[in-house]
Amino acid sequence: MTIPVLKPSITEKEVQAVCEVMRSGWIGLGPKTELFEKTFAQSMGSQYCTGLNSCTAAIHLALASLDLQPDDEVIVTPMTFVSTVHAIRYCGAKPVFADILPDTLTIAPEDVAAKITKHTRAILAVDMAGHPAELDELLDLARLHGLTLVEDAAHSCGATYKNRKIGSIAPITCFSFHAVKNLTCGEGGAITCQEEWRDRWFREMRWLGISKDTWSRTENNLTYQWRYWVQEIGFKCHMNDIAAAIGLVQLERLPELNAIRRRLVSRYNEALKDLTWLTTPLERTYARSAWHLYQVRLPDEERRDRFVTHLIERGITPGVHYIPSHRHPCYRGVKATCPVADVEWLRLVTLPLFPDLSLIEQDQIIDAIHAFRS
Repeated sequence: MTIPVLKPSITEKEVQAVCEVMRSGWIGLGPKTELFEKTFAQSMGSQYCTGLNSCTAAIHLALASLDLQPDDEVIVTPMTFVSTVHAIRYCGAKPVFADILPDTLTIAPEDVAAKITKHTRAILAVDMAGHPAELDELLDLARLHGLTLVEDAAHSCGATYKNRKIGSIAPITCFSFHAVKNLTCGEGGAITCQEEWRDRWFREMRWLGISKDTWSRTENNLTYQWRYWVQEIGFKCHMNDIAAAIGLVQLERLPELNAIRRRLVSRYNEALKDLTWLTTPLERTYARSAWHLYQVRLPDEERRDRFVTHLIERGITPGVHYIPSHRHPCYRGVKATCPVADVEWLRLVTLPLFPDLSLIEQDQIIDAIHAFRS
């Protein structure tokens, strides 16, 4: 049986939570979503949380709240899932690619500083593989130049940076609850923020710009309040109660799920530390990664590609996260000078890492790695 690179951890508790919502008669945006938002905000140390249907929608709304204009620029890493960059385009703005740090693969503050212009409006930082970006340096740059820092925390749910929880640091933080993320809702996302006006705007815009969603017009009244007003042209990207029910169970399990990931990472690191041709991932002393991905590096592209084939032939599914965004055909017209990203992605391989990965399966992966002729 093939070992996947990523896999959700679902128990009977999640199944029962879904069944309860299905039987309740209210499966859309409603009380479970409201409870999830409050509980998630508290867990992440944030003032506010808005539940959405994806992290892509979260980043889109975050940037849309800045009222970006066609000449405006958003500085972003190329080392990310392409949806991060797409969200900039959705808003009609221009992505400007800043290079990455060679060790953590997160956006390099020094290169961000070099690429700030009079048109820059925001910095969009990605927590790569679960490791937080250099948030303090990026916040300093944002304050100095009057910019907004938006954090893409799709990989880093449960991570910390200098003893602060991800979700409590940046003005706007975007989370993913995709099927294989550390916390899954099947599909879903959220925005955390610290200002009430932002949260209020996100809530209206996720539901087509309508002043009150259906649940809030129902819950505290003996009769349904049919009248509402559409304040702005919004989107339809809200969370639903089925996803929220799964998320509530997953949120309760998150500390243990992330602890299992950390134990598996420690086993990998110990087993692979003597391989001179393989570089294991780094975790800074002041950060605590959520370990969404376990990325190793080989000396060059040729050996990387042979290594990938070697694992596949042995029933192990690896991944490559990611092809830099500026190399995709849809962004070839965007000028990008990112020499570190251009080199490092050619060396990257993601090994299987998920809470239900058994030690027997991990040993099979480790044995296959040791059998590779580099």
